[in-house]
Amino acid sequence: MTMEIPERLIRLIRRETSRPAPPPVRVLARALLARYGDAALAILFYGSCFRKGDDAGGIVDLYLIVDSYPHAFRRSSHAFLNRLLPPNVFYLEVPYEGRVTRAKYAVFSMKDLRRGVSTDWFHSYLWGRLAQPAGIVYARNARTAAAVHRALARAVVTFVSRVLPVMPPRFRGIELWRKGLALSYGAELRSERGDRIDELIGADPDRYAAAARFAMRAVPFPVAAAGGASGTWYRTTIPASRRMAGRIAWRVRSIQGKLLSVLRLVKGLFTFRNGLDYILWKIERHSGIRVRVDPRLRRLPLVGTGLLFWRLYRRGAFR
Repeated sequence: MTMEIPERLIRLIRRETSRPAPPPVRVLARALLARYGDAALAILFYGSCFRKGDDAGGIVDLYLIVDSYPHAFRRSSHAFLNRLLPPNVFYLEVPYEGRVTRAKYAVFSMKDLRRGVSTDWFHSYLWGRLAQPAGIVYARNARTAAAVHRALARAVVTFVSRVLPVMPPRFRGIELWRKGLALSYGAELRSERGDRIDELIGADPDRYAAAARFAMRAVPFPVAAAGGASGTWYRTTIPASRRMAGRIAWRVRSIQGKLLSVLRLVKGLFTFRNGLDYILWKIERHSGIRVRVDPRLRRLPLVGTGLLFWRLYRRGAFR
């Protein structure tokens, strides 16, 4: 049975998402609204540029929430691919004050957003990301904004619920986030440095501690909280069988997620302009490993991508 989302968690999300977006991000949002028209329900802003509060030296990460894929896309193939393996990821750049601001945006329907942040979605791809701080750049109306607030709060509850069985009986909220983010990163092909998780949490540790505290009221396990000199500690009583099932589930997510990552990368070759260059740039940015692309491989993108990613994997560019 799905437990009610704690109101204090929704209020935290509401405050967090109301932070004004920087002007370049608002320009990007207007470009998306011009492109997708009344199919667009909401635009979310997240990732490193959200944490920094500007787009300098990076690519803005956005989620575009639409009412349906057939309404959003002119090409039926894009609608089919987005429904088959969400999300589709696209590249956007617009001029802004004498320079260019860039974004990659992922497209989800509202239906897939709700499903993707719930325990109905086995893999951590969406609830692992949206449990982290995000902003709302655009919402069609108050009802849509409220639906997004609930979805983001649900992502936190799902994240905590999935991580609790693999935590020791006594732990702190920040430790749960470190463990959960490490597991969700390990369930994909990731190029981030080893200290990336500490950077994420260190950007706003009070937020992560509060989100864990509020979410504990909605998890399907008994949790007791006690204060101490070093903050709040939690104790859980979870049967050994549930703990074993939780560990197995994360192993399965790791295998499933790496396969899904490869499939999404292949799909991105057909939806993301200059997708290969972007992927290689991001890997170099996070891991420091650079690979030159043979022009012959560009003429055979599927074969070339496979060869390049095998070389990068052998060099430790991602896990």
